[in-house]
Amino acid sequence: MRKTVMATILVAVILIAVGAGIELDKPATGLVVYSADAYVAEADALISNFHNATGIAVEPAKGGGSYSLAGEISQGVPASVFISVALSTYTEASLGPRYSGWAMAFASDQLVLAYAGNQNSTVQNIVSLFLRAESASNTLQRDAAFRSAFLNLTSGNVTVGISNASSDPAGLRAYLSLEIAGALYENNRSFFLERLVKNNAVRSDSNAAELVSPLQSGNIGFLYIYRSAAFSKELDYVELPGQLSFGNTSMTGFYSGFHYNTTAGEQSGAPIYLYATALANGTDPAASLEFVSYIPGNDSFLSAYGLSPLEKPILFNNTIPPASIAALASEGRLVYGGPIRS
Repeated sequence: MRKTVMATILVAVILIAVGAGIELDKPATGLVVYSADAYVAEADALISNFHNATGIAVEPAKGGGSYSLAGEISQGVPASVFISVALSTYTEASLGPRYSGWAMAFASDQLVLAYAGNQNSTVQNIVSLFLRAESASNTLQRDAAFRSAFLNLTSGNVTVGISNASSDPAGLRAYLSLEIAGALYENNRSFFLERLVKNNAVRSDSNAAELVSPLQSGNIGFLYIYRSAAFSKELDYVELPGQLSFGNTSMTGFYSGFHYNTTAGEQSGAPIYLYATALANGTDPAASLEFVSYIPGNDSFLSAYGLSPLEKPILFNNTIPPASIAALASEGRLVYGGPIRS
């Protein structure tokens, strides 16, 4: 009798919720991919292609800041695969019981400076300085033009969008880029960082995607964002030199010499790679591994999104990788890149 009453009450609650327009949580019905917000479109394209090739059920990618997503995943959300743009999010400290011990970098990106399409004279002047630096005929003129561009960018006459460095790697890399600019053009790493803060010239949000609308409306003049995101959102942008863009994969040693503190501790510079792993204790372990193994050789279309697919993906691992991933290395389809470090 009690079971019958409880069942009746449960049905009534469901009917009331439906009638009131309340959406009840639904269990996952396929591969669940959590992706850095800047790469949700790319993740969805990979997911769709994977489904078409294998018939395995999939769900649309769930986006957010890489650091924020790692926190959610560590708390036990029903995730299968994690696609992030920060290697440090794959550590045991970040993922807790979902830590797999490995991550595969499969594409590279770079940091750019997007600017408002409805430019005012201040924005126009700064853009012109960056373009002049890019076209300079010698190093002296180039450095002088970049110095002038950053002096104007951080003057307080224009607002710069930088996402929260503790929740979004794009923000972390923006601050690291400014630190490098200070070292290169003022012989003082903190010069442009301190100048930007002192002049109250920063507008922040949880991730760079949240700052696109203020940029498009002209409420901010510039936004540090990944080139692929600027490309997909059809934003105007200036490219930064290799030292400042984290887009030169041969400059790992140079980037690693610069650091910025976040709530997770000190973070070091590194080339911008897009990584993937099959999470431990995931919702569908076999499909998760099959999906990550599918990416090498099936990701060339990502160039249409402004990304640069790696000829050979790079495996970073602290533990012995799964057999299907190790097989890719033995076949010469990926290379080992060393351990995962925070």
